[in-house]
Amino acid sequence: MTHSSPALTQLLSHFTHAWHNNTFVKISLGNYQGELPNLKNLYGKRLNLKAGTRLSFTYRYKTRDEVKNYTFEEAVALINSLLVDGFQIATIQTTTNDFIFDYLPKGKTRLRTTPPTTKDPPTGAHDRTKQRSIAANGKSYLHHLGVTDANGNVLKDAQDKFKQINHFIELLRVELNALPPLDITRVVDMGSGKGYLTFALYDYLTNELSKSANVKGIEFRQELVDLCNNIAKQSDFKGLHFEAGKIEDSDCNDVNVVIALHACDTATDDALAKGIKAEAALIVAAPCCHKQIRRAIEKSKPPTAIDFITRHGIYLEREAEMITDSLRVLILEYFGYKCKAVEFIADAHTHKNVMLIAQKTKAERKPEVLEKINAAKAFFGIEQHYLEKLMRMQNCQL
Repeated sequence: MTHSSPALTQLLSHFTHAWHNNTFVKISLGNYQGELPNLKNLYGKRLNLKAGTRLSFTYRYKTRDEVKNYTFEEAVALINSLLVDGFQIATIQTTTNDFIFDYLPKGKTRLRTTPPTTKDPPTGAHDRTKQRSIAANGKSYLHHLGVTDANGNVLKDAQDKFKQINHFIELLRVELNALPPLDITRVVDMGSGKGYLTFALYDYLTNELSKSANVKGIEFRQELVDLCNNIAKQSDFKGLHFEAGKIEDSDCNDVNVVIALHACDTATDDALAKGIKAEAALIVAAPCCHKQIRRAIEKSKPPTAIDFITRHGIYLEREAEMITDSLRVLILEYFGYKCKAVEFIADAHTHKNVMLIAQKTKAERKPEVLEKINAAKAFFGIEQHYLEKLMRMQNCQL
């Protein structure tokens, strides 16, 4: 083929009309018979750049993609050229109709018109808007907590907090979806603070997963408890409430989910022990400070094999963090939990960024886990991890 056909001229006319009337969605070209090696398809969409609106073409080769942007005039000429010599079929989607151009035997061409695949025009944005578990719009609690303005726009100085809220839900999405279908999901957030994550968790459980959730936040500071209870009332979150108290004094005998984020030092162990004793289906902890094990290491003076690390205070601190949390994981595993450690907050903000996620299983307690715990303690000169004490594990023997 060396010249345009009437059908191709009509296709380009439809493309021009759709482009200028903002009804163009996308174009795709296929069945390539031209001379470019390994070219298979071509896909085009509108793209808004600083230099102006462009048609962004993705050239799909056998083993790679190549993207090129064209002005409208360049795009029309290119589409015409590629369909005269190369591609044998093209589909243009608009919000009013789809137009399908193809070649028939003996070089004849045709153009078909079908109902639109979509009636929603694309935004033309360079990147698609990220879909978040917790949206900013329509969430009054986010406004009352100072994350968004009255119109649901995330405030400039709250961008990191909004990302953290969604990252928290994303990390727990699989586990939350897998929770057993209980009539009431009982959740306790120990050390809930201002309640950012507590509110988001309740919102996600009730509005996204349609679970009848009863969520309780425990916080030592009465002023934060009062603030959060007022916001819960204004948000009509009937199953969410906050209480003043300490983690170690909390009644968690019937909880399904235990959350403890940034509880300092052994307060994390208090929360873990509460969850283990309640046989909670899910325990989530982001530990903060690791003083108990660090003091034990400093007192015992670990073997010379690692003293080149422990003689530096900052390295000793980080080593104590890893040892503390690794022993916590082993103890959780001993009591039948499947555990994973993930990054919670980017380490650009803090190196105390580990989150432990423990999911209850039916696994029986394994003697080899006790052996690992004892071996680790013996190597580092640790008499007893505080979580062992809470669980009455005298030398790891119940």
